[in-house]
Formats: sequence, structure tokens, C-alpha cells
Amino acid sequence: MANLNSNQLKEYQDQGYLAPIDILSKEEVKEARDEIELIEKEMPDEIDKSERYNAHLISPKLDAIVHNSKLLDAVESIIGKNILVCGTTLFIKNPNQEGFVSYHQDAKYIGLEPHNWVTAWVALTDSNEENGCMKMWPKSHIEIKDHDEKFNEGNLLTRGQTVNDVPDDEVKSVELVAGQMSLHHPRIVHGSGINKSNDRRIGFVIQSYIGTNVKQVLGKNSVQLARGVDEFHHHEIIQRPKSLMNKEDLMIKKRENQYLQDIFYKGSEKKGTY
Repeated sequence: MANLNSNQLKEYQDQGYLAPIDILSKEEVKEARDEIELIEKEMPDEIDKSERYNAHLISPKLDAIVHNSKLLDAVESIIGKNILVCGTTLFIKNPNQEGFVSYHQDAKYIGLEPHNWVTAWVALTDSNEENGCMKMWPKSHIEIKDHDEKFNEGNLLTRGQTVNDVPDDEVKSVELVAGQMSLHHPRIVHGSGINKSNDRRIGFVIQSYIGTNVKQVLGKNSVQLARGVDEFHHHEIIQRPKSLMNKEDLMIKKRENQYLQDIFYKGSEKKGTY
């Protein structure tokens, strides 16, 4: 078992995030990156822009990360022993690409309530200041803040959701070595800058590990059962991928991504790239 110790748990509860946590070996990181880039080569539209969600449903290597026992041990420390997987996202920033993520809170627009869930951000390349690592506003997870919807160019978020007036002197950079991860609270304010390096920055994000008591209040999500028992049955359970880019799994991914689009753009008259 690799559960969080008392100091780590206190840091997460006080600050709203925890990093770094060692999860993957160099070999596991390489295998995951190779599989992502194989999918990009064989099916270039399948994990690009609004299709970047739920790649774990068609990629056995990413699925293995989602169900990694060390990762789940850490998550269990935060949300309890019954764990559902409610979606993943690939955040890929290519060299000198103008992509960034505005400061935002996940809980503002994902529709998962109550907030008995946690996001795992797994680095498949080094993530640092030069290539646009995540930045956290410690202790900002106390309450939901107002967001503007900017739909601004280069923003990797659906609506360009933005918390204004984030204090630069309080924000902390979360630098990770490939194979490490961070865990963050649904309400913490976070974002990231552009990639100024000469290599890709790849983050694989289990957008939500949720407790089985958590409902989707804005639409519908299907989930995988990662650990324990689903005592509440709020969501349809889907299975792990049969094989790489399996046709049936591709159809499930397409359906789940449409569900997500319905959630992310609920009530909006405008739609963004992601």
C-alpha cells in the first residue's frame, strides 16, 4: 500500500494540492508516450482538440495508469476506498505552441457533486517552468470563485473559463519529473503557461477520481469502477478497453465525449475548440 501519510494528507487538505508523488517508472512513461504518439499517427483526429478526452478508453497503456495501484492508494487516502473513474484528459503542448490554460476551478463547470473527488495530473514528460507546468494558488479551494468565459485564442479550456485577479506572488509552480504526479482539489484555482521548450509537454490527467456518492448534476457520465464497491449506482459502469484502438471502444469514447461536450457547454450559446 502507498497511502498518503498524515503529513501529506494535511498538506493536501490545507493547501488544496499535493506534489510531487512518484508513480511511474521510466519504462512505463515511455510506453504510454509511445502509445499516444502511435494513436496520433494512425488516427490523428482521435485525440486532438475536443477528442482529447477519455483516451484511456482506447489505450491500454493509459488505462493501466488510471488503474495503477500506487496511484489508487493515494486517491483512496483522500476520497475513500470506493473509487470511480470519471473521465481523463490529455493536455499536450507542442514546442513553441501558444497553448495555455487560464486560471480556473474544475468544480465550477464539471458538474460533479458533492466535491468528494480528486484530480490526478500525471507527467509523461518533465513538466517545468520552461514548458508550461501547472501553477496552483494555495488555499484557494475554500470556496467557488467567479469565472469569466473568454473563449480566448490559445486557451485549452472549453469556454476559456478564467478566475481574474489571481495574485502572482501567491501562486506556486508545480514542477514534475516524468513519472511523477500531483493531486489537486476540485476547487483549487490553477492554470498553466505556454511551452517555450523544444520538446512536447504531455500531461495525462485523470480528471476525476470520484467517490461513489458523487452525482453528475449537469448531464451524464459513464464511469469505470477502479476500486471497491459502487454502493450508490448513480452512473453507468463501462469496462476497460479490449485492445488498442478497438472499434467498440472507439464508439464508447465517442459517446462519452459527446456527453462531456453537453456538460461543458450547457447553457452556452457559443462553443469553443475544446
